[in-house]
Amino acid sequence: MNFTVAQIAKMIDHSILRPEFTVDDVRAGCAVAAKYDVASVCVRPCDVPAAVALLDGTTVRIGTVIGFPHGDSATQIKVAETELAVDQGATEIDMVLNIGWLRSGDIASVENEIGSVVKAAGEAHVKVILETAYLTDEQKLAACGAAERAGAAFVKTSTGFAPTGATVDDLALMRSAVSAAVQVKASGGIRSLDTVLAMAAVGVTRFGTSATADILDDLARRRPDAAGDQA
Repeated sequence: MNFTVAQIAKMIDHSILRPEFTVDDVRAGCAVAAKYDVASVCVRPCDVPAAVALLDGTTVRIGTVIGFPHGDSATQIKVAETELAVDQGATEIDMVLNIGWLRSGDIASVENEIGSVVKAAGEAHVKVILETAYLTDEQKLAACGAAERAGAAFVKTSTGFAPTGATVDDLALMRSAVSAAVQVKASGGIRSLDTVLAMAAVGVTRFGTSATADILDDLARRRPDAAGDQA
């Protein structure tokens, strides 16, 4: 598949989520996002105001996480987190669904909670994190269906804090489980250009990664013409 550096950049949510990150780390991460003009940053909820200020005047969207990383916050807390994030300037919301409810077969509660977050998000895009490491294929399919019915914009593999992350097989399964109205985001272990290209080939349109510079610099090295209109 042929991509320019700019095209891959606009498929990346640059991740700035590690719990030990300092204010300077957040600044540095936002600088990388601005330099490469990625789709968005995904920051901790406490960092939304800083990211909004740091990325003012760029085309980089501001994203944050809800119910992260375990997904077991009360629905009312997830809704309140979402409302605050949007009020502070977030335009992308990556929420962790309730993994325990899903594994228990309570799909209605999972769907209702996603719908509550979608409503609270308003115009912001909601990405539903399944945390595929803990799920059977049947549960993955059920989660994708619930997310689409609830109005989510994306289904997403992982938080990056589970035992395993995104796989091509899981992503292909997720792509098959939702209509063209819902996009698929890969997250968890996305560290190389080859991984990005393999996952794009099965229909992934967004990638959560902290290896943004490595991925995009690798494409520029391999294909110097990738900086132009065609890689």
